[in-house]
Amino acid sequence: MRTTFINTLLELARMDDRVFVITPDLGFSVLEKFREEFPNRFLNVGIAEQNAVGVAAGLAMSGKVVYVYSIIPFVTMRCFEQIRVDVAYMNTNVRLVGVGAGLSYGPQGATHHSLEDIAIMRALPNMTVCCPGDPIEVKEIVTQSLDYEGPMYIRLGKNGEPVIHDEGTTFRIGQAIEVTQGNDAYLISTSNTLELADSWVKRMANQGVSVGLISVPTVKPLDREKIVRILLKGKPVSTLEEHSISGGLGTAVAEVIAESGQAVKFKRFALPDEYCHFVGDQHYLRDKLGLTFESFEQFIETSIDK
Repeated sequence: MRTTFINTLLELARMDDRVFVITPDLGFSVLEKFREEFPNRFLNVGIAEQNAVGVAAGLAMSGKVVYVYSIIPFVTMRCFEQIRVDVAYMNTNVRLVGVGAGLSYGPQGATHHSLEDIAIMRALPNMTVCCPGDPIEVKEIVTQSLDYEGPMYIRLGKNGEPVIHDEGTTFRIGQAIEVTQGNDAYLISTSNTLELADSWVKRMANQGVSVGLISVPTVKPLDREKIVRILLKGKPVSTLEEHSISGGLGTAVAEVIAESGQAVKFKRFALPDEYCHFVGDQHYLRDKLGLTFESFEQFIETSIDK
């Protein structure tokens, strides 16, 4: 996703001189192309995340569209006060671009895991929260971010994620995407678990169970209309995300269900509300923390009408 991000941003910067990039001393092997082509629109502020966000807000108020790039915990949590006051409260055109969604940086330990970012970002007024699930979603969101009014948080995976959507797939920020239609149940996913969700749906199809897959590239504003249309079908619904079970996509969908008046069987597949003390790669940690196909399969088998 990060390669698609920087390539798309380069295209935008060549067309529009408002594009400006700030990094708090990260993005090596990613941002060099931008720095070399636009040295006057690139700034490395050093290991100073709070300053990075403050400078970004100032530049945005001067007419720039500013992208602050770093690993997710350092671009959302270390500088949260500046995001809240300088970016969200002031409603500036700052784009916080975080790489390493969920457990992408698994071996680096809990300090580099990104399990609370969706929750804290969606709690901020004015903040739009984008969680693309594949490179096509990244390109669409970054392209639209140039003229989008107000602050945005863009949650990227790491690199090498497969393309799930067909070429030419388009959507607007705030819209969910129906990846596959289903007759028996629905799975709603976001961010770096879209690939995992796609594999779960295909495995259920091999067992003769039709599960519809919905991708949610924008968790805030959430596409409530599409979710309510799913609820009206009366089928079991579940959510999948590599984020804490508290405050992320599952919570957002649960809020829609609670206010819809519809009664459906519902389950959130996410990470437990605890710190991870295991060390290992992303797939190892998913298994250790219960994000498994077997748990999804059990929910589907006990929920659908046979």
